[in-house]
Amino acid sequence: MESVQSIKQRFGIYGRSEKLNQALDTAIRVAVTDLTVLITGESGSGKEVFSKVIHSLSPRKHNQFIAVNCGAIPAGTINSELFGHEKGSFTGATADRKGYFETVDGGTIFLDEIGEMPMDTQAFLLRVLESGEFIRVGSSKVLKTNVRIIAATNVNLLDKVRKGRFREDLYYRLNTVPIRVPALKERREDILLLFRKFAQDFAEKYRTSPIELTEQAAELIESYPWPGNIRELRNSVEQLSVLSDQKLISPESLLRIIPDIHHNHLPRKLEGGDENGSSFHEREILYKLLFDMKQDLNQLKNMFFQLVQANDLEMPTSMSESGIKPSMNVLSQSNWATTPLISNPDLNVMQNTPVVISSKPKNDFQAVELVDETLSIEEMEKEMIQKALKKFNGKRKDAAEELGISERTLYRKINLYNIEI
Repeated sequence: MESVQSIKQRFGIYGRSEKLNQALDTAIRVAVTDLTVLITGESGSGKEVFSKVIHSLSPRKHNQFIAVNCGAIPAGTINSELFGHEKGSFTGATADRKGYFETVDGGTIFLDEIGEMPMDTQAFLLRVLESGEFIRVGSSKVLKTNVRIIAATNVNLLDKVRKGRFREDLYYRLNTVPIRVPALKERREDILLLFRKFAQDFAEKYRTSPIELTEQAAELIESYPWPGNIRELRNSVEQLSVLSDQKLISPESLLRIIPDIHHNHLPRKLEGGDENGSSFHEREILYKLLFDMKQDLNQLKNMFFQLVQANDLEMPTSMSESGIKPSMNVLSQSNWATTPLISNPDLNVMQNTPVVISSKPKNDFQAVELVDETLSIEEMEKEMIQKALKKFNGKRKDAAEELGISERTLYRKINLYNIEI
């Protein structure tokens, strides 16, 4: 059995992402069998390449392989395309015609966009999968075929099953071995590698020198979600190779080709930095920190309500002299103020008074000094990086993925903040 690395070289697959390697490993292992495979992944992520890998490594590799886009064939003719038809079976059927399942007998059929297949065609396909039998349009003669089926989709077929737009029995028959091709945004460590490969290819094609990226442009390329995946990246590199006057691509050049490249749904500095010249990327880190803080606050609120209810505690009105000024906004977030959880007849006058849980006598309280934590973005960013590194035992790749930044950016941050690993 060939290795993942040799398959990459053979089929021109570039990337070192672990998710990509896992998908390729599954394809290699299932190729030697005759099992039906369902490949899922976003449009442009390279699903058809996986089907070719499976076919070329299978015992059927010397027989025919054909790729059929189910979404591109009109519903009225797809049965004829797949299963063939008899002369006179419909208007325009001037002669008998063999379908793909007949002509590719002994080979492999790749059914792309299987989710767009009409319901009646799904029933015919299910029969082929279960018994290898099919009938031409306009005929009553049962024919046999020995075809391996590899299907692919960029939609959630289970959602279509729930909506009655895809047969449940066909879904489970197709999904014998699932392979999920990762989207480009899930393999950010491969983006610059692919960019350089495409830049070199187009430099050779158009007989020019390959384009390169400035550091700020490289960061934009890595942070962009690439909804069109590899296909979009390749097209963008080709446009830049042809239309850019300069071979060193700046963020401004990227914005002309990809206007939405800075719309990654998170705050970000495109270029520049602080007074020391260092640019820090708080985007995912800051959002993650705020989200965690919100969760912690909600947990504290729940603990407080439970303590009050379980211990029948009072919320005294004399605490305004202690210097404690907690927010009472939590009262408006729950209906507990209208239920008899607290035995205090003066609850109506407590909307602006502090809450204290204590077992001491009513007039024996200790003043509490509130100390604000630092609100420095740099400190919060440093703390989140340290937590991520500690969580993954110093593994920068896993920590960078957890934080939502590139490994190169994380390495720069570690040096910037003098973080020990």
